[in-house]
Amino acid sequence: MSTTSQKHRDFVAEPMGDKPVTALSGIGEVLGKKLEDQGFDKAFVVLGQFLLLRKDQELFIEWLKDTSGANSRQAVSCSQCLTEWCDAFL
Repeated sequence: MSTTSQKHRDFVAEPMGDKPVTALSGIGEVLGKKLEDQGFDKAFVVLGQFLLLRKDQELFIEWLKDTSGANSRQAVSCSQCLTEWCDAFL
């Protein structure tokens, strides 16, 4: 199992609230801008997409790559972050 970043741990440690999309692990300024341009401006909006895909990590990873141009590492990091957040708060 890979170690998680501080950003990942910070995100999973607290409720979602109104965090920007760039608060998600794996999503930096460039990917964040691409997601914002498509209407995914907040972390909870990306979470909504994750839930619409029934928390299926493979589907979400493919969606994130297609939507934002994320690479595999970034998409997996974001997916793991949302999965752990769901496990903690849902």
